[in-house]
Amino acid sequence: MGDMSKGKHQEEKGAEGGTGLLQVIYGDVTLGVRGTYRGTEFHYIFSYAAHGMESLAIDGREWLYRSPRPTFWRAATDNDRGSGFPLKSGMWLAADMFIKCTGIAVAVNGEDIPLPCAPENNRYVAGVPEAERVKITYTYETVTNPATKVCVAYEMTGDGEIRTDVHYYGLKGLPQLPAFGIRFVMPTCADRFRYEGLSGETYPDRKAGGIQGIYEVQGLPVTPYLVPQDCGVHMDTKWVEIYRSNGLDNSRGGKEMSVLHFDLGNLAFSCLPYTASELENATHQEELPPPRRTVFCIYGAVRGVGGIDSWGTDVEEKYWIDAEADIEFRFSMKIKDKE
Repeated sequence: MGDMSKGKHQEEKGAEGGTGLLQVIYGDVTLGVRGTYRGTEFHYIFSYAAHGMESLAIDGREWLYRSPRPTFWRAATDNDRGSGFPLKSGMWLAADMFIKCTGIAVAVNGEDIPLPCAPENNRYVAGVPEAERVKITYTYETVTNPATKVCVAYEMTGDGEIRTDVHYYGLKGLPQLPAFGIRFVMPTCADRFRYEGLSGETYPDRKAGGIQGIYEVQGLPVTPYLVPQDCGVHMDTKWVEIYRSNGLDNSRGGKEMSVLHFDLGNLAFSCLPYTASELENATHQEELPPPRRTVFCIYGAVRGVGGIDSWGTDVEEKYWIDAEADIEFRFSMKIKDKE
C-alpha cells in the first residue's frame, strides 16, 4: 500500500502542513489507524465487537469513554409532555438506548477490502501497511417497529482528520423524531467549549434572537428548570472546540489542556454532562447524578420546542422531524493546531 520512499516523502510534506500517510494496524477484532501531523501523534481504534470507534487518542489523551452512537431522543420538555409527544414517539427513547449493528465495511485508498478481522487480517502481518485514506462504515438497525437503519462512515486522512457521514433511512409508519444525530461520550467533564454560531440556547423555532459570533462557555451548564429537560442546544453552528484538562490517566496531573476541533458546517450541537435518558429520569435537579462525563451531540435534525402553551398545543408542523424521510449530514473531527 505504498513504498517506503513515498511514505518518507509524504511524511516530510505532512510536517510542513500537507497530508502524510496513515499507518494501518489490522487487529483480530479492531482496526487501528495512527500517524503524526505537525508534531502531534494520533491513534484511532475502531472495534468490530463494540460496533464503533473505541478510541480517539491525540497526544496520548483519550477522547472517548463509549463508542459514538446514533441518537434519536431529547429529554422531554414541558411542552412535549403537555402535547403528549412522548406517548406518540416513545419508541425513539428505546432506540436511543439500544441499537444493533448489522454490518461493517472497510475501504483503503478508496477500494473496499474484505473485513480484516481474524483470520483475514493475517495477510497483513508483514510490516505496518500505509495508506492515504482509510474508511470504515457501520450499519445499525433500530429497535423501532418497523425497524429502520442508520449508516455512520468514518474516513481518516494523514493529517488526523476524521470526516464523518451519517445517513438515517426514513421508513413509512414511524412516528415523528425528537432529534437525530450522533452522540459522543467523553471520559471527563470539559473545562469549557468554544463555538462559532448563534448566541445562547437556540432551537429551530427559537433562534430569531440569536446573534452570530464566536462564543465561549465555561464548564457544562445545565439550565436549572424545576423539572430537568432538554436544554443547551445551539443551532446553525460552524465549528466547536472542546477543552479538557482532566483525564482518566492520573499520571498526567490534570494540568495539560487538550483540545478537539469539530467542523460542523451549519449543524446543531449540545455539550452537557448528561445523556438524554439521565435528564429524562430526574424529576428534580437534585436527582441528577454528579457530573462525570462530557456528552457531546451533533444533530442533523432537531424538533422545535413549541411554547405556544404547555397545555396541549403541538409544535408547529414546519418544526416537526419526519421519520419517514431520509436525513443525511456530515461533519469532521480534527486536531487543533498548536498555537
